[in-house]
Amino acid sequence: IGHPEIFPLLLTTKTQEIFNCRPDEDVTEENCFKCIKKEDIIQDLKKRAKTSDFCPLKKVILEYPGEELLVVFDPNFQYGQNFYIVASEEAKENLLKVKPKPTTALEETEEENREETLEVHKPWVSLGSEKEVEEESVKERDTKIKYKISRVRWKFGAPITFTDKNASDDKDSYAECTAYEDDTFSIKILERDVGVQMVPKLKETSTQTKWTYPKNASTQYFPRQLSNEAKAESLSSETLKEFLTAVHLRMEIALQQNEIMNVFFDDWKALAEDQEGRPDVYLKAYQSFTDVQYLKNKTISCVRWHPTIYGIIALSAREQPSYEEQVNHSNKSSLHQSVILLWSFFDPSCLQLVLKAPENIYCFQFSPSDPNIIAGGCVNGQVVLWDISEHEEKLQSTKPVADEIIGSSEDEPGAAAGSSPMQVQQSSTKPPLVRHCAASSIPYSHTKPATDVHWLTCNFEDNQKGGRSEKRDEKHLQLVTCSPDCSVLFWNIPSIEHREKFLPEKIKEEKRSHMPPDVPDTDENLDISWKPLIKINLRERDNDTEYGPTRISFRELQYRYKPSGKAKSMSALRAPIKATPYTEMSASSSKNLEVLQNISTDFFVGNEDGEVVYSDWKMKIDTNSAKPHSQKYALHTETINTLQQSPFFKDIFLSIGGHKFAIWKEGITNGPILQSSSSAGRYTAGQWSLTRPGVFFIGRDNGYIDIWDLLKKTYEPSHFQNISKSVITFISPSSSPEEQHFLAVSDNLGVLHILEICQTLCHPSSNE
Repeated sequence: IGHPEIFPLLLTTKTQEIFNCRPDEDVTEENCFKCIKKEDIIQDLKKRAKTSDFCPLKKVILEYPGEELLVVFDPNFQYGQNFYIVASEEAKENLLKVKPKPTTALEETEEENREETLEVHKPWVSLGSEKEVEEESVKERDTKIKYKISRVRWKFGAPITFTDKNASDDKDSYAECTAYEDDTFSIKILERDVGVQMVPKLKETSTQTKWTYPKNASTQYFPRQLSNEAKAESLSSETLKEFLTAVHLRMEIALQQNEIMNVFFDDWKALAEDQEGRPDVYLKAYQSFTDVQYLKNKTISCVRWHPTIYGIIALSAREQPSYEEQVNHSNKSSLHQSVILLWSFFDPSCLQLVLKAPENIYCFQFSPSDPNIIAGGCVNGQVVLWDISEHEEKLQSTKPVADEIIGSSEDEPGAAAGSSPMQVQQSSTKPPLVRHCAASSIPYSHTKPATDVHWLTCNFEDNQKGGRSEKRDEKHLQLVTCSPDCSVLFWNIPSIEHREKFLPEKIKEEKRSHMPPDVPDTDENLDISWKPLIKINLRERDNDTEYGPTRISFRELQYRYKPSGKAKSMSALRAPIKATPYTEMSASSSKNLEVLQNISTDFFVGNEDGEVVYSDWKMKIDTNSAKPHSQKYALHTETINTLQQSPFFKDIFLSIGGHKFAIWKEGITNGPILQSSSSAGRYTAGQWSLTRPGVFFIGRDNGYIDIWDLLKKTYEPSHFQNISKSVITFISPSSSPEEQHFLAVSDNLGVLHILEICQTLCHPSSNE
């Protein structure tokens, strides 16, 4: 109020990273100003459309006369959001001026003392208030009774034996306290207040009208008829013709309205019924995907949206083996097919791509830097890579036609016209089968299923000359996986030449396995294996405690590429011997580690026992031993199936497992900041909302989805809805810049449900 040139603005973490205005890093409470070019904001509006944080102020930004806009960090939420934008050049110059030096505490104290000396102190004069205080004070007048209890010396510390005894047998065992009249409280009444009120006398009377005998009466009406001469004269009169001409149009409109709509229909009543029947929060069914060939008798283990192409969704399926099949791994069906399927909204009847895998896929993830690269973790512990760059044009060509709900833009009429023949051709042919371009060696992979995959962002260091190094080492880290075998593995991405060499050699290896043993092998034995660089064992050596991670989550983990000036440091990155291709981090190797400053080293791990482990990569070394600092919380009763970082806060994490969920904050070691009570059913999946910080979705074993809105309720879900008859296995919200927001939900029957999220769950409230 009073500052029309200031507009509050909510900037998410992604927007803060794009424009370099991250709190406590780029902007602080002291240095809270950030100038952003107007052209950069306009480009962001064109690129991200409705999902851009500047979309609510689009009109203000376009009408701004200057070239740079002033964005101010507001940590105290003075204007309702974490930032606000200044839309006036005059106000911008006033804010950027040097602020006057604040008055120090010493100067304020001297000013107060100076004012006190000017005041005239008057002497205190008693008006009798101390006597009233003395009369109202409570004083003890009765003499206190003192009791002395003694005991023989030799009975001190003697054992005491208690026995049961009937109280009626002993005369002095109990005393009966009967009621009696106490003379102390029988005070005679000396004065009584009595009130007298004079009222007039009342008299009840009644009257009745006199009843008379009823009489029957009737009236008959006869129509007044005109004669034939009068009728002819009235029909031929000019007055009747003028009347019919005047009311003809109105009567025609009235008759048409009676045919079109029901004039007796109550619109207000119908409007109230519609509002009562439809809730504010709901998930609307949009589409469903399934496949008889690949998803029959299988469960969907992971679902991911394509990061850049709208409408493309990928899913992986795995078998549901019995107990005997789990024990005997050698009994594998020859018809077993392990694939990742890619579907499109605009052609739901046909698969777009089928990615073939050597084993059932437990989890997979698109690369954020190159979405054509997909990394997946298998149930046998292998890590597999796919490259779909050759099929990128096919995925992009799947566009909606012009008469559908989701149409192309009006300024590109040729896009819809050119895509419809392609859809007909695609629907009539089989989807392309893409083989994996790299797979990790089984001896160096996980010994149990790879349950979680994360991509790492690159962080280059300056070289000695001050420039940026563009040459990458072949051993730089880009991928991290975890498994219940108590290991966390860090992987590098094989080069393009290595991936191109992998597929032909893999085909030769398969042919070689089917050759007779007496036929000599003439092909060269090339090393096409893919091995990890670093392995971390999550176990304590003192008490043999193992943490079998099923989910792992980092606040901000990056790998650092530093070009070395000496050949010794380059050789230190490589494996010392061929049998051990990775470096194992443990307590014994902590003395050789270099401590990195200003880097978050905390992480969360969820294991099979339902425990959440909050630990630190950094080893805390003392004089006796070197042990990693970790804390364990046994909150969940079953395996942790979800451990996810909030998309709005880097230090907030959500864990789901068993019958509970919890929200954790990094740095708080006394437990979660919010935990739920035990539910009747099991929680099987969960995910944060990508548009509202206080909303997340949880799937249950009875096929229901619980929608939690922390702004409304924290003790129960604000809404729950039935999606399937089977167990919910995975939840994945879309991050597309379109108007519609979708939620992908998979179940144990091999069906993928696409749900449209309502507007209430998409738009955050003020200061959320």
